[in-house]
Amino acid sequence: MADALLRIEGLTKRFGGVVASDNVTLDVTAGELHAIIGPNGAGKTTLICQLAGEIAPNTGRIHFGGRDITALPVYARSALGLARSFQITSLFPDFTALDNVALAVQAHAGHSFEFWHDARRDPALRDPARASLERVGLAARADVMVSNLSHGEHRQLELAMALATKPRMLLLDEPMAGLGPEESIRVVKLLRELKSDLTILLIEHDMEAVFALADRISVLVYGRVIATGEPAAIRANAEVRQAYLGEQEAVTVPGAGHG
Repeated sequence: MADALLRIEGLTKRFGGVVASDNVTLDVTAGELHAIIGPNGAGKTTLICQLAGEIAPNTGRIHFGGRDITALPVYARSALGLARSFQITSLFPDFTALDNVALAVQAHAGHSFEFWHDARRDPALRDPARASLERVGLAARADVMVSNLSHGEHRQLELAMALATKPRMLLLDEPMAGLGPEESIRVVKLLRELKSDLTILLIEHDMEAVFALADRISVLVYGRVIATGEPAAIRANAEVRQAYLGEQEAVTVPGAGHG
């Protein structure tokens, strides 16, 4: 695929006798929201950790923007425009929302968190941090301590921190984990707005959100991609229904109108 921003070729990761990634080959096209779904233990988070540079694969290659990044560390991938958000939020609870995003801006520029006082004063850090908060709908909560934000606001804040690094692509690991219905709707709306500007690789268990947002979906089972396609094709795929969707479609997989 000539316009693939991210290309994964034969990625394999073993932990002892467990094959967490089994010869994964996948392209993510520039400008698309590509979702990866699969049952618990399918290897989804292991895959995204390899893409972010937190885990090294045993074999295989990762290309981003036409460059082989397989051996690059996390910070180098971030500098190229690959940003990651986590299944479990990693925030500074005793700092304000604005402080957290300013620190992300500062870290992306290559400075240590030890200089956090600069992040509280420097307009070059504060101004882009405020812009990122506004983009995710948290501008009015900029001066609130993170410990006083809701769980849903934590997820929005984490997205703001990722956006503050000016990424070309977002790697999102369960952004709706633990959210209530209203918070989930808010995050889906936010991701729909972001996908007009960014390439997004989304790992998510919320099938309603996946089928509402994704341009393409890849299904991972036991570390192996068993299908990739547009939402309608994935919904109709017999192997996918047997391996994954069939066990939950009665309650969570939406109808064609949400595709």
